[in-house]
Amino acid sequence: MPYSIEVKDTAKRLYLRRCKPREIQAELKLANVRIVYYWIAKGGWDELLTDEEPLTAVSRRITLILEKPGTLGKVELDELDRLTTLRERLLKQCAKSPSAPQTLPVEPRARDGQNKRKPKQAKNDISELTELNFLEKFTSKLFGYQKQLFEAKQNPLTRRIRNVLKCRQSGLTYYFAGEAFMDAVLTGDNQMFLSASRAQSELFRGYIVGFAREWFGIELTGNPIILSNGAELRFMSTNSSTAQGPHGHVYIDEYFWIRDFNKLSSLAGAMATHKKWRKTFFSTPSAVSHQAYPFWTGDTFKRGKHKKASLPFPGEPELRQGMLCPDGQWRKIITIDDAIAGGCDLFDLEQLRLENSDEVFNQLYLCQFIDSTQSAFNLADLERCYSDLVLWTDFNPDPKADRPFGNAPVWIGYDPSRTRDDATCVVVAPPLVPGGKFRVLEKHSWRGHSFTYQAAQVKKLCERFNVQHIGIDVTGVGYGVFDLVRDFFPRATPIHYSLETKNTLVLKAQDTIQGRRIEWDADWSDIAAAFLTIKRGATNSGQITYSASRTDATGHADIAWAVMHALAQEPLNVNKKRRSRWSSLEGSHERSRTTDHSHAAQGKGVQLRRARVCADSPPGRIHGGVRQQRRPTLHPARIPHRLGQTATGQCPPRHHSALQTQPAAA
Repeated sequence: MPYSIEVKDTAKRLYLRRCKPREIQAELKLANVRIVYYWIAKGGWDELLTDEEPLTAVSRRITLILEKPGTLGKVELDELDRLTTLRERLLKQCAKSPSAPQTLPVEPRARDGQNKRKPKQAKNDISELTELNFLEKFTSKLFGYQKQLFEAKQNPLTRRIRNVLKCRQSGLTYYFAGEAFMDAVLTGDNQMFLSASRAQSELFRGYIVGFAREWFGIELTGNPIILSNGAELRFMSTNSSTAQGPHGHVYIDEYFWIRDFNKLSSLAGAMATHKKWRKTFFSTPSAVSHQAYPFWTGDTFKRGKHKKASLPFPGEPELRQGMLCPDGQWRKIITIDDAIAGGCDLFDLEQLRLENSDEVFNQLYLCQFIDSTQSAFNLADLERCYSDLVLWTDFNPDPKADRPFGNAPVWIGYDPSRTRDDATCVVVAPPLVPGGKFRVLEKHSWRGHSFTYQAAQVKKLCERFNVQHIGIDVTGVGYGVFDLVRDFFPRATPIHYSLETKNTLVLKAQDTIQGRRIEWDADWSDIAAAFLTIKRGATNSGQITYSASRTDATGHADIAWAVMHALAQEPLNVNKKRRSRWSSLEGSHERSRTTDHSHAAQGKGVQLRRARVCADSPPGRIHGGVRQQRRPTLHPARIPHRLGQTATGQCPPRHHSALQTQPAAA
């Protein structure tokens, strides 16, 4: 059976990661292992393999064991324990190797005091940094609530697990990046950063590299970053196979927007098993239906059989001060009021209240969870749509790329603001096969620009992509954009909002999301948040409608409606197939032949009144390719049959006074 290019590329990636052909067959559920050997020989995959160092081979084997589905057996666990021990030993040897003296041949012309080579500087050398350096550059400039987090790290009773619920843009990613860098430099401990996507985890790396350059003039290189004291700083995404095996202090960012939290929690626990390691969870709130919600509220611990499970948990006032809970977690809530009280002067509180409804303001800035039971979309379904841009090998996410998606077709959805001069636009890759997956490749938000500027931006997208469809909401400023867009893209589709249109858009989006037929980068949490703000309601006349509250982050769910405008190109019923007319025409032909024979005697001598058709004309051909015999020779009633007239192909006058037809023959 033919296999798609995606299956072959996946098999190639697995083989280059040193998976065995039999393991590739089991992973991809191929019919036979011989097809894998055929792809290896035809594609020359063996030539792409490189020689491995011992450390690389051991790390690869650890990753392959941890990727096996299901629960690991005793044999795999024993092997994993041995490999982990061996890996730590090899890492220590690698850390010592740069400082080991090398025996170099001495040239005869070299003399004492002449031509002596300068010692090579160690890579990522931080040996001269002390706590005083960080006191001046980092800890002395923290806000009040950030200093509380630092104190909880220093306290042996609260340092093991820190769980922080924060408001938007409170600076915790910046703080925890600085805290981890300082800890790695002063103690030599490993630091692990887990995020929903690789791009989000790279945000930590950007902060740390910037700290070293701006504060101390040190250029950090490598990924992972390995400091001169042996400390590793790894930046991983939750859907990456490399997020397994290493150990150290773990930082998990935006865990309320990461799917499969139970799996994530187990992974973090494995990486920080030893008592010396810390686990830090911090995130903005999402919905009460998220898997992490019982973890935050302590319900997971209360359902257990621990002797402290019956102890009461502190309430919100205590958590805003920071409190050690019965389950051993130190929890803290940081609202926008707490941030302002702690010295953060980056917010305009009154303006934020004007831009957001009370419900949305409470969720974004007062750390209140969304009641997703009232939303038209389910958070669990939205989480299954998370992906990572690095996995899309056919797409170049560089915004400066001329043809980032090659010549593959894309659809564009545009949604304007109803009250302001801003808009949201998305680029969606449609599936190449019926029932395949959509992918949100790019998203753009234009604020403070006229419709002329926005139309020009849409034109630039048409120059970069092979655009096949543009869906534009023509309400308000959208009509101006549509009028300009159809000049260079006549196939642009105007979308006039009505109850029927809204219902169709939402039904299509629900079917696509519930069927896991769309993906976007997990770092784009604003897409899921926008869909969650769409709620089902009723008009004054009792008809069903959908609406969304305005937020500064999502608008009126602008990005969600933009995605739906792109999806509108595909019909609701994607499984409908065009029915063939062959069987119906063939059945009609057989029935007509039977009728002809049964009424042959009655129809004899009757001619149908049809232009340019005589009784002796040859059988014609009807649409559909089925040849059908005409009825036997017919002639007009009450008119004597004259052979010469029919033989010469002549027809009686259309208005002949004596011409009649017999209904029985017809």
